[in-house]
Formats: sequence, C-alpha cells, structure tokens
Amino acid sequence: MPIHRRVFIASSLTAGASAAFLPLIQASRAEDDLFELTAANNRQYLFDENAAASDLWSYNAETPGPEIRVRRGHKVRVRLINQLEEPTSVHWHGIRIANAMDGVAGLTQEAVKPGESFEYDFIAPDAGTYWYHAHNRSWNQVGRGLYGPLIVEEEVEAFDREHDLTLVLDDWRLDQTGALHLASFGSLTDWSHGGRLGNWLTVNGKSNPKFQLTAGEAYRFRLINAANSRVLEIDPSRFGAKILAFDGHALPEPVFLPYAPLLLGPAQRVDLLVRPENDFELEELSGDQSFAFANFTVSGSARASQNEVALAPNQLPEPDLHAALNVKLDMTGGAMGGGQPITYQGKVLTGEEFRTTGQVWAFNGTANLATEPLFSAKAGQSVVVETINNTAWVHAMHVHGHHFQIVERSGSTIDEGTLWRDTFLVGPQQTTKIAFVADNPGKWLLHCHMLEHAAAGMNTWFEVR
Repeated sequence: MPIHRRVFIASSLTAGASAAFLPLIQASRAEDDLFELTAANNRQYLFDENAAASDLWSYNAETPGPEIRVRRGHKVRVRLINQLEEPTSVHWHGIRIANAMDGVAGLTQEAVKPGESFEYDFIAPDAGTYWYHAHNRSWNQVGRGLYGPLIVEEEVEAFDREHDLTLVLDDWRLDQTGALHLASFGSLTDWSHGGRLGNWLTVNGKSNPKFQLTAGEAYRFRLINAANSRVLEIDPSRFGAKILAFDGHALPEPVFLPYAPLLLGPAQRVDLLVRPENDFELEELSGDQSFAFANFTVSGSARASQNEVALAPNQLPEPDLHAALNVKLDMTGGAMGGGQPITYQGKVLTGEEFRTTGQVWAFNGTANLATEPLFSAKAGQSVVVETINNTAWVHAMHVHGHHFQIVERSGSTIDEGTLWRDTFLVGPQQTTKIAFVADNPGKWLLHCHMLEHAAAGMNTWFEVR
C-alpha cells in the first residue's frame, strides 16, 4: 500500500514513570439506564508528574473519557452536559446510528451551547470496538482530549474483563515543560500539510504504562487511534498477535497479518488476539528507530488452552456492485497541491483568502459542505465511491452511518474485499474504491479524519432518502 511513512518526532524529554494496570472506567449513571458525560476543563499529566500538567478538555474529568460498555442490540442513553467555553456535540464513531443521534454539529443537530445539555438515545446494532468524540471544532476539541471508548459486547463474551484490554492511543504535541502545546492549535501550516502531529504517545492518557499479563492466556487488545492526524505504524507479529477485528468488525477467524507494519490511521481501530509468552513492548515504527510506548510484563509458566478464539460476526448487507450508484470524489489542495481552484461558500478563493478562510483542501473542487450532497441514494441502494487522492498527503476517510468494503485500491496486492471498515487510508496519488449499501436514512458526513484537513475543507455529505 503506497502510503508515505511518517517520521515520529522523538521527544526531547526523558522517559516517563510507569503506570499501574489501568482499571475499567465506567461512565457515571444519572438513572438506571442513563449515563452522564460532562465536558469541562481539566488538568492532567500527559508526560509524568515531574513535568507540567496540561490544560485539557475532558469528559468526566479524565482523558480518555469513561469507557461505555453495552451489549449488541441494546439501547444507549447518554446525557451530554456542556461546561466548556464553546459549543460542542458528541459523535458515536462507527455506530450505525439513527441520523438525529449522529452528533454532527451543523448537519444532524445544533451544537450544545455552554451551560446546556443534550440527550443521545440510540441502539448499538453491531458488536465491536468503537469510540465517541467531540464533533464541533473537532481539530480543537478532540485535540484537547474530548474522546472516550465505546465498547459493544457480543451476546456471548469470548473474553472476561481481565483479558479484555482497551488501549486508547493518542499523539500529543508537548512543549519543553511536558505540557500540551496550546499556542500551536489552528496552525495553517498543520492544516495545509500533514495535520497536527505530536511528539509524545500516551495509552489511556498515561505515559509509558506497564501492564501485567499471564503467560499463555488469551487476551483481547482493543487499539483505538484517537490522534488528530498521526498514522501509527505497529507490527503485531513482533509479539505473536493475530488480528481479531478491524473497525469493530470481526474477521471470520483470527489471522496473522501477512504484511508489516500495520498502519492504524486516525479513528481506526484494530482488535488483537495476544497469547503472551515473554515480556514485550508496543512500539511505533515509523521513525528511524522504534519507539516503545507501552510495556507488558508476562508472568507464570503454565500453558493455557490453545483453542482458537473466534468472534460472532455482525450482519451487514452486501453491496451489489453491478447495480451500484457510482460516485467520484476527487481530493485536491494542500501544500504542494498544484494550485487547483477551490470554491468555498460559492466563491472561488484567491490569494490571501486561503489564509483568512483556512480553506486549503477540496472535494470535487469545493471546500467544506457544499450546498448539494455529493450524492443522493434511495434507501437500500448500493453505492461505490471512487476516491482519487490528487494530493501529496495521506488521508483517513470516514463514512458516517454506514460500513463499507474496500473493493479496489491502486498499487496494492492485498485483498481487502471481505473486510468491513468505517475509515480507510488513501495514500498520495492513490485511488481507492469503497462499496456499501446506503440503508440508513438521513444526511451523512463523509470527511477526512485528519481533523485539521477536515476543518480546512475536506468535508462533504451525502443523502439517503
């Protein structure tokens, strides 16, 4: 897959202190079936407690926010309480949700004003690893810590809680004191290049945490990339892991990844089956040297049962490629973009207007939410979207309200056609075709999940009638 490797910027700070095993965090319940998420300012150590604390925005005073767990097919009710200084909303990433509950400020709901609240009420139809995050000024709000894991469990659990680990990965830009670098938010250089890339990785908000595992026992690692723009490169084969699921959707059986490294783009998830034998590290591999950001200590010598673990698949409709509506999405703009014209709010931008509007990327020549949808489909109609990346940068494309299959990717020999995703990477000068059944009525966002790219123009929408 011809995607540029990103150089991981090694921090000038020294390695942080280890963290204890991270316990499961549950959202606070206001009623028997209602969770509360309070978005507010919070101070948290991202490096270690000898460095400066960071001024974050968090749900329930912790980044990541509390883990919400429900069973497949069950109702989710969450009251968002906004104690921030600006409006916000919550998007339930990867969930095939009722349109009014999707949480996209300006498209599916009005942003929740400071001091106000909003209740989300929906069914979680698919088991798997998902997450929630702010969806108003996401480049700022997610970048400051407004996100958390949403886990939808299978009816019959394959792993108990001690063997089911959620690992939320984030890439922070820290200053020389070890605190979040606030002044660089909104940098047009970031917006027009690779997005906001950091210099320090955390796992569940902790620096270089340590985990205790038992030799030979089967563990499920749920990895969530919550970074604004960082494409993480990892190699599960270094510790003998198999792939259980991508973006929440289980493979027919666990498999070893036939290539390395695994590219985990912003908003993407992967579930790993790990049967540890020896101590190991989780490493980021995009730089000249590997960077270990989580450590796993393995104890005991007893060998557990080696019976294979398999997850019950979700039931999704298969697209009909022969009867599909075919749509083209031409991605242009950004640094080294060749100066192709960009229309924003009905006007072709020129000169200083790129800087004053911040709109430097375009889909089919238009920056940010054109008046007309990219396409309009009848409910139940199959759709093929051909995404043509005519830019110098990698992008992580996310489809709201639906899951898709990748049916064609230029320059790749890997067959991805049986995998279900909600976010896909498309490399510079690469073309990728995705297919899905447009069976969820409403107005749905389609955007780059490099959040600075989305803010700078890479947003469009489609309609299911």
